Amino acid sequence: MEIQKVAVIGGGTTGVGIARTVAGAGMEVYICEKDELSWQGAEQSLEQELDQEMTRWALTSTEREVLRRRIKGGSSIAPVADADLVIESVSEDFEVKRAVFQQLDAVCDARIIFVTNTSTLSVSELAAATRRPARFVGLHFVTPVPRTKVVEVVRGLLTSDETVAAAKEFAKQIRKTPIEVYEYPGYVTTRLIVPLINEAIFVVMEGVASAEDVDTAMRLGYNLEKGPLALADHMGLDVVMSWMEHLFHELGDLKYRPCPLLRKMVRAGRLGVKSGEGFFHYE
Repeated sequence: MEIQKVAVIGGGTTGVGIARTVAGAGMEVYICEKDELSWQGAEQSLEQELDQEMTRWALTSTEREVLRRRIKGGSSIAPVADADLVIESVSEDFEVKRAVFQQLDAVCDARIIFVTNTSTLSVSELAAATRRPARFVGLHFVTPVPRTKVVEVVRGLLTSDETVAAAKEFAKQIRKTPIEVYEYPGYVTTRLIVPLINEAIFVVMEGVASAEDVDTAMRLGYNLEKGPLALADHMGLDVVMSWMEHLFHELGDLKYRPCPLLRKMVRAGRLGVKSGEGFFHYE
C-alpha cells in the first residue's frame, strides 16, 4: 500500500510533531482541528518548530518552505476523506477518541487505515467503535516525535497482518524503527519510563537530592539525553500523571501510584514546559 496523503487529527505538540515528520518524508499532510482557533494555535506551533530547526542549522530556508507547503490544516473534516492513512492524536481520553473515530468512520472510505496514537488505552476497544477493526492499529510515537527514532506498532485483537505490515512500512517511510507490540497497558516505552519518572519524583520529595542533581546523575551516569524530571516536564506533568493513574488502575501495581509531589504540582498548574514551570523553569 503506497501512502502519499496522511491526515492527522489533533494539532497538539505530538500531532504537530507527527505532521512535521510525515512531511519531512515527502508526503502531504492535513492537520484537522476541532475549530479554527485551535488550528491557528497548531499552525503557530508548527511555525515555531520549523524556526527552531533553522536556528539549529537542521533546516535551510528552502527546505522549510518545501515542508511548509506540504502541511495544510483547518477545522473541516472533509479533506480527511482523501487521505490514505488517518492518525488520531487527540487528548488521552477514551470517550474523546472514540467519538473522533466514530465521526471519521462515517466519512472515510473502508480502504483507509485508522491509527491511534494512544500511549495507554486499549486499541481493541477503540477499534470496536468503528466498522474496520481489521484496519485499525496503534502507532505510539515518543515525543519529541521528529527527533526520536522509534515507534511502537500496537496490534489490537482484530488487527490484520496486512494492516500491521502497512503500519511498519509507513514507520520506515518516515524514518522510524518500528517495534511490534501486542496490546497491553503501557506497551513498552510508557510502561518502562513511568516508574523511572515516578521514582525520581519520590527522590526529590524525600529530600534525597534536588531536581537538578537527580537529572544530572541520571544523564551523566546512564548517558541519557535528558534526565527523567526534564523529560517529564517536556511530556507534561499532567499527561505523565494520567499515564500513571491509568496503569495503576489497569494493573493494580503500586509502582504506578503517582507520587504525592506530582499530584501537588499538577493541582498547582505547574505542568512543565507548556506552563513555563515544572521541576525546572522555562522561558
